Amino acid sequence: DVQLQASGGGLVQAGGSLRLSCAASGFTFEDYHIGWFRQAPGKEREGVSLISGSDGSTYVANPVRGRFTISSDNARNTVFLQMNSLNPDDTAVYYCIALRSGRYFRAEDVEYWGQGTLVTVSS
Repeated sequence: DVQLQASGGGLVQAGGSLRLSCAASGFTFEDYHIGWFRQAPGKEREGVSLISGSDGSTYVANPVRGRFTISSDNARNTVFLQMNSLNPDDTAVYYCIALRSGRYFRAEDVEYWGQGTLVTVSS
């Protein structure tokens, strides 16, 4: 069975940092792009960041660029999202996802969704 096990969420003050982890299993890591979507209360899901399991190329969405960094440990089939300079607008449930192609980063292109991990940033 495919599993995307996310962890690392929590409560942090504005300006603080968190590191999310996503442990993937049940599919060939190198065949997919792994990353994160988030959904804030009352808002649609939005793509945050993505990394290629094959060549490590990355994409970071504009709202978090310069503050969030995605990386991977292919030996452990694990993806990390380092989130710095967090602000209340980053409050959301963060979902680990996997999709085949990195050409489009849309919710409808996601093949696998993990359970979410809640990130709450207090002001």
